[in-house]
Amino acid sequence: MNSELLAKYFNRINLKTDAVVDIDSLFHIHELQHEFIPFENLDIIDGNPIDLSNEHVFKKLVDKQRGGYCYELNGLLYQVLKTIGFEVTQALGRVHLSDKPTGRGHLINLVSIEGQQWVVDVGFGANTPRKPLPLVFDQEFNTDKQVFRFVKDTTFGVMLQSKIEGGWQSLYSLDMSYVCEGDIEYGNHFASTGSSSLFTSNIVLVKRTKYGKNILFNNRLKIDTQDETIETILDSEQLFNRALKEHFGIKKKIAYEKIAGYVNWAE
Repeated sequence: MNSELLAKYFNRINLKTDAVVDIDSLFHIHELQHEFIPFENLDIIDGNPIDLSNEHVFKKLVDKQRGGYCYELNGLLYQVLKTIGFEVTQALGRVHLSDKPTGRGHLINLVSIEGQQWVVDVGFGANTPRKPLPLVFDQEFNTDKQVFRFVKDTTFGVMLQSKIEGGWQSLYSLDMSYVCEGDIEYGNHFASTGSSSLFTSNIVLVKRTKYGKNILFNNRLKIDTQDETIETILDSEQLFNRALKEHFGIKKKIAYEKIAGYVNWAE
């Protein structure tokens, strides 16, 4: 990524200050990308392959003002942080949101600043951390809306957990092993084409907001407001595509025949 592309990215996320290699810049870039570039899997639903080349990801997420999923969102952020001069590597995690953990299918960034490692993740859907998290064990870390901790797991290595309704929910684990381009290609291929992948069997969009997040899961829309969460069933193609634009900033339209397999209009 060159300086011209970096300037385009900064414009996309509405960054008004200079970016330097320090913790304040890291937090600010993370917050703005999370806010302005949504999580979405519409290309998968539309039958398009997920191309992870730097050029394609930039064109999709920046030039076309679309969103993406973890490989695209965290892949773009990785290139940005490298260009600025951060010490950053990539890691793959196993997702633990169900009883059976997945393979190493979630991509995150690890940034080192003054000897401290930070997990920098803008691509974990509804559970995306709203701030970078220091990789320190058995301590609670608060964002404005969330509480996290890292614990050591004898089987899976580093486990990220979130406090939900007073209990700890395991989100994903990192074994901290080396990640090469082939590992990312394998993970992306399954996540975007596998029959048991969440992203081939559901429409998923998430956008960070001041009050929490907007979520579209198939045709069920949830909007966090200052006082409550408002839930709506989108019961037509017109309402569905209007929601993409109004609540997620996505102008792409999905045709009825693409939506129909994931929704129940009569629900």
